[in-house]
Amino acid sequence: MKRIILLSIYLIVSVWANEPIQPIPQHIDYDVSKATLGKYLFIDPNLSSDGTVACVSCHSFETGGADPRPVSIGVKGRKGSVNAPTVYNSYFNFRQFWNGRAKDLKEQAEGPLHNPVEMDMNPEDVEAYLRQNSTYRTLFKKVYGTEPTYQQTLDAIAEFEKALYTPNAKFDRYLRHEVELSEEESQGYYLFKTLGCITCHNGINIGGNSYQKFGLIIPYTWENCFPDRFAVTQNPQDKNVYKVPTLRNITLTAPYFHNGSVLTLKEALQKMGYHNLGFDLSPDEITALIAFMKTLTGEQPKILQESDTTP
Repeated sequence: MKRIILLSIYLIVSVWANEPIQPIPQHIDYDVSKATLGKYLFIDPNLSSDGTVACVSCHSFETGGADPRPVSIGVKGRKGSVNAPTVYNSYFNFRQFWNGRAKDLKEQAEGPLHNPVEMDMNPEDVEAYLRQNSTYRTLFKKVYGTEPTYQQTLDAIAEFEKALYTPNAKFDRYLRHEVELSEEESQGYYLFKTLGCITCHNGINIGGNSYQKFGLIIPYTWENCFPDRFAVTQNPQDKNVYKVPTLRNITLTAPYFHNGSVLTLKEALQKMGYHNLGFDLSPDEITALIAFMKTLTGEQPKILQESDTTP
C-alpha cells in the first residue's frame, strides 16, 4: 500500500515537474478558528485610530485582494506612497512587502497597524479596544485561552491571510492535465517562457520568490522609488529593486507596479518588455500574453465564501 501511495505522489508531481510554474495546492491546512477570528479582525475598521480603515480597505476582496487605487489612503485621509499588493496567495511569497522587509505574514500584519499614515495604532490601543469588546474577549478566550493580546491579534490575521489562497485557475488545471489551453492562451504561455518573463515570474506564485531590478536592461527612473530594497539595505545597488510581484489573479489587481502608476495590463507589459527584456513587444505578442494571464485567475478563497457575522 505504501508503495502505491508513493507512486501516486510521484506521478502527480511528475505531471508538472518540467514546468517552471507549479499549481496552487487545492487544499492548505490552517487553523479554522484562528483564521475566522483573523477574518473578523481583518475587516474591522476599529483597529485604526479614527475607526475608518481596516486591512480590507487596502486589500479589497472585490479586486483580487489588492488596492484598486494607485496608492492607499489611511486614517484622516492620509495618502500613502505605495500601491498595496494583493494579499491573496501571499502565504507563498518568500518575503512580504514590495521591498521584503517583513519575513512572514505575522510580521507583515504589524506594519500597517502601527504605520501613522495607515492605521496609526499601537499595541496598547489594540488590546484596549479588543478587551472592551465582549465578543472579541469570548473569541480570544476560545481560540487562545486568554484575554486578547496584540501578538495574538497579529497571529490570527496572519492565519486568515494564509487561508486566502486561490486554487484551480484554468492554468493550474492545465498543469494537472485536466483541461487544454486555447491556441491563443498556449501561444501566450510559449511567449511567456521564450521571451524571458519566466526568468522572474515562476514557482507556485508565478513571482514572489526573488528580488529584481526594474529597468534591468534599459534603465528606468521613477519619480519615487520607495519602497525599494535600498530602503532596507542602504546598498546603492538595490535602488529600483523590488520583490517580484505575483501574477496570480493579475487581471483583477490593476493598477500595476509599486506606485500604481500603470492602469492597464497592456501598458505594464509594454514597460516590462522594453525595460526588463530590452525590446518592444508587438501588439500580437501582448494580446497572446494577456490571454495567458487571464488563465491565472483562481477561485475565490473558501474562507470568504463562508457566511459569518462580525463582532
